[in-house]
Amino acid sequence: MQLVIGQTASRSITLTTEHVEKYATVTGDYNPLHFDEGFASKTKFKKLVVQGGLTTGLLHALVAMDMPGPGTVFLSQNWEFTAPVFIGDTITAEAKILSIHPTKPVTEIKVIVKRQTGEIVLVGVAWCYTFSNE
Repeated sequence: MQLVIGQTASRSITLTTEHVEKYATVTGDYNPLHFDEGFASKTKFKKLVVQGGLTTGLLHALVAMDMPGPGTVFLSQNWEFTAPVFIGDTITAEAKILSIHPTKPVTEIKVIVKRQTGEIVLVGVAWCYTFSNE
């Protein structure tokens, strides 16, 4: 795929209890914020929050499958979680190409993740490298 500055892509997912449970099984992240409604109700969030890795995982899928595309990995990320994501939220990851290295398969992208209400839950910038099988 020929990439151009300003090009965008997006990908969405609705996060469920099953996602939270599977993520915990793989990573060991059983933080009570994700599993204990009583505990979560006493925090500023008031309800169960999904693991941040599920939010950022959508960005990994976006760059690896959509844009820049297959063979792409993150070189670096600088992002900030601006709001929690709750079980049942539909989040949409959006990426926009900010720059393209002139001699290497390296791109700089702006990333934003929003919940179904339009509220931004993550914002930042990342650098990606795209391996080619040519």
